[in-house]
Order: sequence, then C-alpha cells, then structure tokens
Amino acid sequence: MKDNSRNITVNRKARHDYTILQTLEAGIVLVGTEVKSCREHKASLVDSYARIDANKEVWLVGAHINIYKQGNRFNHDPIRDRKLLLSKREIRKLDRQIKEKGNTLIPLRLYFNKGKVKVELAVAKGKRSYDKREAIMKKDMQRDAERKIKL
Repeated sequence: MKDNSRNITVNRKARHDYTILQTLEAGIVLVGTEVKSCREHKASLVDSYARIDANKEVWLVGAHINIYKQGNRFNHDPIRDRKLLLSKREIRKLDRQIKEKGNTLIPLRLYFNKGKVKVELAVAKGKRSYDKREAIMKKDMQRDAERKIKL
C-alpha cells in the first residue's frame, strides 16, 4: 500500500473470485456529494466492473456510493456509471488485454491519494470453483503452519 493513501473501500470478493493479472491506478470523475460520502467511507465496490465503450472511454459500472445526508436536492444517483481517467495509451493497452478470452476489468479498491479519489483497477481472469477451493486449502495450510511455528 502507498504511503499517502487512505482506503475508502476494498473489494474483497474480487481477489477470491478472480486471478489478478495486472493492476493500475485510475482517477475517477465524481460530483461534490460523492466525494463527501467517500470521506465518510460510504461506498461499495461489490459486483462492480469497468468497461471500455466505443468512444475509448473507461467507465466504472455498478459501484455504489451512498447518498450524502446533508446533500439535499444536489445529491447524486448512488449507482450511476462513473468515468475513469486514464491516458489513451493505457486505455489501448487495457483494451487489448480485455479482448483476450476470459479477461475482465474489475476495481480492487477505492482510496484517497493526495486528496484525490483514485480507483485501483485490475485486469483479471475469473477463477473456476476448483481454483477457489485450492486457494482456500492453501490459506488453511499456511495458517496451520504459522500456528505450529508460534507454539
């Protein structure tokens, strides 16, 4: 984790359901009430993903940022699509990787970096159920080994 970053929310389910191939940092376009809600850690990335549209823009779909309580009529839609800020070169590279079979773009975490909200995106490949069981078994064996070492 970086020195100047503070997590807003982490997508724990992503590391369980996907094999992470590559990660990168992206900016995100938010309105004022969304930023205030993020400062209160009122966001969720569960079941969210990123997509690249025909205009070569990257969008975060399905991320939930709660309504800000003091926002009154200027509040935002909690589940709207949000534009991600990446360079053209990064978008072209991601587009090539996404077109490979089984790859997808998923957000791993939402965090503050130097006062700005950032998204950690990952190019990931979906795990099969036997891969998940294998990962859980490895974690259990590691945990047991650490317990035996402590004793």
